[in-house]
This record gives sequence, structure tokens and C-alpha cells, in this order.
Amino acid sequence: MGGGPVTDSWRNSPPADDYSVDELMVTTLAGYFQNGEQACNGMASFIPVAAFMLARLTHAPELVWIASSVGLEPRPERIPASTLEAPLWRDSIMYLDQYTDFWNFVLNGRWIQKFCVGAAQLDQYGNANNSVIGKNYHQPKVRLPGTAGLADMCSIGKDLYYWNPNHSPRSLVEKVDYISGAGYLNGGEEREQLGLGGGPQAVITNLAVMDFHPGSKRMRLKSVHPGVTVKQVQDATGFELLLATESIPETTVPSAEQVRLIRTVIDPDGMRKHGFR
Repeated sequence: MGGGPVTDSWRNSPPADDYSVDELMVTTLAGYFQNGEQACNGMASFIPVAAFMLARLTHAPELVWIASSVGLEPRPERIPASTLEAPLWRDSIMYLDQYTDFWNFVLNGRWIQKFCVGAAQLDQYGNANNSVIGKNYHQPKVRLPGTAGLADMCSIGKDLYYWNPNHSPRSLVEKVDYISGAGYLNGGEEREQLGLGGGPQAVITNLAVMDFHPGSKRMRLKSVHPGVTVKQVQDATGFELLLATESIPETTVPSAEQVRLIRTVIDPDGMRKHGFR
């Protein structure tokens, strides 16, 4: 898959008239990654992995990808059944030791600027929870998988991109029960005052795309997916969203060539659909 785009036909490809919401999320997320940037995915990250692969096959062939903190420049033929196991990075140009070399890179400050985050809970300031649901940490309602490095990656100056295939008041909450990964904390300049660079940049769900107000750092609605209304998005959110513009536009739909690449080259097995209800 390395060495540049498979085809240049994506440049003038018309909008797709047949696409699914998972493909819309993949193409939207892919648009945030450009040539020369360095990005990393975590575990159970089928949407981000598809987005990285799509970006590298189209507009960003020089995007540097580290797969699951192990494989530098992986070249999978397609998305395998796991984004945290060897089939994804088997043909990488270099392996990194997950517990030493990888963290030397990410703590350097110059490497790996972008990280994709999935969170069971996400609040209005971009704080993420993958630890427990419930106010009592030792007797929670639900015990989640844990941070797996999320707390570190959210605190060392990375730009954070969240994805959520099930936009609901249970997943987008006013305040997370437990902060597994720091967003803008209580908003405003609090993150900056604590010496934390980077921070949440975008949230892409099955209903809409959000970003964060540059002053208050509150989440705001940037676009709604075709067929979805602003009211539907607000009703599915556990707090009041700010509006990025007076009239919220529709999210740009995938091109026909992007859909073809996702379905036939990147993910013919449909792994990107995992997690949708």
C-alpha cells in the first residue's frame, strides 16, 4: 500500500450516491490527516485505521502512520480482524518496542502529533472516560476496558480526534464520571495553564461532526450528516452544543472513488462496521 496513491481517479470523482454512515465517518476523519504528519491509532480502532489507509491512498500518501504503537509505516493488504495485533503491522518498515521506543518517540514532542481516541463517555470539554461508569470507582455500574495509555497520550501535547459510532446522551455527557484522558478539563485556559499542549480537535459520530470553541473550549456543532437535523443531534447529546455557524451545513459526502477504495481495497471484510448498533 505504500509508495503513493493506488489511483488518481479520486481527484475528480463525483459524490457517491451509495454510501453508509461508517464510510462517511471514515472519509470525514481521513480529511484531517495530511502529508508529512504523523498519526497513531489505539486498540479497537477500525474507523481510524480505515481513515489512515484511505488518506494514504488518496490525498496524503506521505502521511506517517504508526500502527498501535508498534509498526512504523505498516502496509496491510486490508484491515485485519484486530487493530492491536501483528497482522496489522506485520509488513511494517520498522517495529518499535511498545514499552520503550514508542514512548521515547511520543514524549519527544516533535513526533506523532495526532492520535485518534474512542471513548465510552465524552463530555462537553472533550474529557474522555474509558475506566468506569458510576460515581463510585470501586463499585461502579460498569467497569470499562481501561485507559491503555489514553491518559498519557491525552496529556503530552497531541492533537486528539474522537470518533463515536453511537451518538447518544449516554456517550456524550455533560461531565464524565471519571477522566481517563484529559480534554480541556473545565474549559477555558485550564489545560494550557497546566502546561498541557494539544488537545481535542474534532468529534466525528454517526450523526454529526463537532469541534471546540477556541475560547470556552466547549464542544460545538460543525456539521450534520445528510438526513440528520440539528435538533436530532441536540436531542442525542447530554449537554447543550454550541453552534459553529448560524446555519449548520451538511457533512461532505464521500466520493464514489473513496467508497470504492474502502469497500474493495481497504476493508472488504467490513471491519469498520464493528461497534455500530
